[in-house]
Amino acid sequence: MDINAPIRLSTLAHGGGCGCKLAPAVLQELLADQPTMQPFKQLLVGTETGDDAAVWQLDDENCVIATTDFFMPMVDDPFDFGRIAATNAISDVYAMGGTPIMALAILGMPIDKLPAEMICAILKGGASICAEAGIPVAGGHSIDAPEPIYGLAVIGICKRANLRKNSGTVPGDALILTKPLGVGVYSAAFKKEKLGSDAYEELIASVTLLNKIGAELGRNSAVHAITDVTGFGILGHGLEMARGSGVGMTLHYNALPFLKEAEALAEQGFVTGASNRNWVSYGDGVRLPDDLLSWKRQLLTDPQTSGGLLVACDHGRAEELLRDIHAAGYPAAAIVGKVETGSGLRVLP
Repeated sequence: MDINAPIRLSTLAHGGGCGCKLAPAVLQELLADQPTMQPFKQLLVGTETGDDAAVWQLDDENCVIATTDFFMPMVDDPFDFGRIAATNAISDVYAMGGTPIMALAILGMPIDKLPAEMICAILKGGASICAEAGIPVAGGHSIDAPEPIYGLAVIGICKRANLRKNSGTVPGDALILTKPLGVGVYSAAFKKEKLGSDAYEELIASVTLLNKIGAELGRNSAVHAITDVTGFGILGHGLEMARGSGVGMTLHYNALPFLKEAEALAEQGFVTGASNRNWVSYGDGVRLPDDLLSWKRQLLTDPQTSGGLLVACDHGRAEELLRDIHAAGYPAAAIVGKVETGSGLRVLP
């Protein structure tokens, strides 16, 4: 097979990126009867609040973080696909306040449909991001699969004092989002060949930007909780944070950062099926403005692949933290809401 043949990776999969994730309601049902983790006293973070990674306490000071993430392609360039998948997987460690130390590759490829050169390019893309994060791809596992699948299992470390769960928010906290929303909308437009080259470059720049800032935020006592915004959208992951902490949360739509063409594309109907599945799964826990347009709601449930970090921090330190995040290379970061007493999540204009 010829690597230069017009093979569109995105057409070989029924979904792409974090839009492939099972809907929150389905996942909750599947996990409902799983064994309790209570006997494992050193397991500091398991499945209880839908956090980003598992955390095991090694001793009084140190923890190991473990995560895995993989999906099908949302773009056609194999090198870009590898980069996106690796960035997304490593993000889970940063979202816990940790530092990655090693990765293992997860690879499933339809070897009868793709030339070896394309598969190699996927692996090279992932390895390039791991090199940027300062970690090796130390091994992995591969299978012959009907659809292309790639991702990583990632191991990280952190001091227990620096561990940041998604369940540590307290009323009065400010909420900061570090990357723009709209990745699912862009991927939907791309699959229909309606995404321009400038928008594609903007997309790639966002989804291959490592969330390294998470490790720095974990060392800051003003930061109380962190999660990364991925397949469940800003509403889904925000609601997980609120429920895990036993608080309420308010997001301001007009404060949310979006990719430049996200709103225009959403208004034109470029949305993913996952956006609707997300809303069906958790919409009963969200209060929206009565006059919110349906396409704006689609943006709030839009599945993000390799999205930004949602950070809950001391309100009095929020502006200072935001300046630090901007300086670290996240220019779209914004203060997007606050944590309150009560329950659920509401959206204001």
